[in-house]
Amino acid sequence: MSLDDKNTLAVEGGSPVRNTLLPYGHQCIDEGDIKAVVDVLRSDWLTTGPKVAEFEKRFAEMVGAKYAVAVNSGTAALHAAAFAAGIGPGDEVITTPMTFAASANCVLYCGGRPVFADVEADTLLLDPSSVESKVSPKTKAIIAVDYAGQPCDYDALKKLSDEHGLILIADACHALGATYKNRKVGTLADMTVFSFHPVKHITTGEGGMVITDNPEFAVKLRAFRNHGITTDHRQREANGSWFYEMAELGYNYRLPDINCALGLSQLKKLDKFVARRRQIAALYDSAFADMPALSPLAQRDDRKSSYHLYVVRLNLSKLNANRQQVFGALRAENIGVNVHYIPVYWHPYYNKLGYGKGLCPVAEKAYEEIVTLPLFPAMSDRDAEDVIRAVKKALSAYAE
Repeated sequence: MSLDDKNTLAVEGGSPVRNTLLPYGHQCIDEGDIKAVVDVLRSDWLTTGPKVAEFEKRFAEMVGAKYAVAVNSGTAALHAAAFAAGIGPGDEVITTPMTFAASANCVLYCGGRPVFADVEADTLLLDPSSVESKVSPKTKAIIAVDYAGQPCDYDALKKLSDEHGLILIADACHALGATYKNRKVGTLADMTVFSFHPVKHITTGEGGMVITDNPEFAVKLRAFRNHGITTDHRQREANGSWFYEMAELGYNYRLPDINCALGLSQLKKLDKFVARRRQIAALYDSAFADMPALSPLAQRDDRKSSYHLYVVRLNLSKLNANRQQVFGALRAENIGVNVHYIPVYWHPYYNKLGYGKGLCPVAEKAYEEIVTLPLFPAMSDRDAEDVIRAVKKALSAYAE
């Protein structure tokens, strides 16, 4: 097929695999979730009430950490973690370009400067050797990203952090339910950040959580989400006092009881959700094992991914097409593929800050080749088969 014949596979090969679009991710809501939210709507507390503390307690117990602080988005969680880590003007924080911009933006919010280290070619996880090469006297922290749901090499990153006196933050927004050397994500760094966006493993609508075993971090996080005020209304009521003080410049990052009720209901289903994600990933792994034009990301033997995303790399040397054409062909088959991610420092705002192309060649090459396939717990085996058939159809049509 000619490079000029774009997005015509559905026409040339007959009707599309599907009649409706299969998205790359989607929430799974049942009647129990709806009842949990309705019960809160009928209660006395819509926000800053008992469901917040209950959600935090259950979540901390689930991941095996001492403290959990709920906030209103994963981005707010990253910002709060960067603040608690003491990031400020003149500080550098090393992170990956293969992530959503919030992983780096949180450093800018605090006045610091993100420094981008490259990724491993087969996993697209932060490469510890590249991180080490980026450490400078200005480095204050590392933000590792568990890309697609597979944990980073936390032993190597923790060793680096300890050697250089750095704070290690895990952006585990992709990795709730994953494990590293039989240890749960949430126990591997000084602070761990989760997201509850609808495409994540559980959802609160929007929401996030910061996990830590450090009591000082927990105090800072709780104040930061509440305008920097050192006491909350419950403490003041218990003391019979109205007086409060704003000790730091914080934000209104509180997560309402409505959202926390949904989170509590969803949390009960986490194991089932993750198991289903792994089943779908296994179907894909088997189907794509002998396809020279496509490679799923490598999975390390000492880790167990929770598969937020299923990302494949195209071997463009074996295709008479570029990534955009393959992407378009799959969309024409009603397969809602996506791309995760544009390297952060390629975004125009980062260009204004002086970042340019060429900083992380492994990540940049990967970006030109990756495609994210649909994967979420409510997918049926038939849905997964539709994806597999569409991928095979597209790559066969474009084969050299």
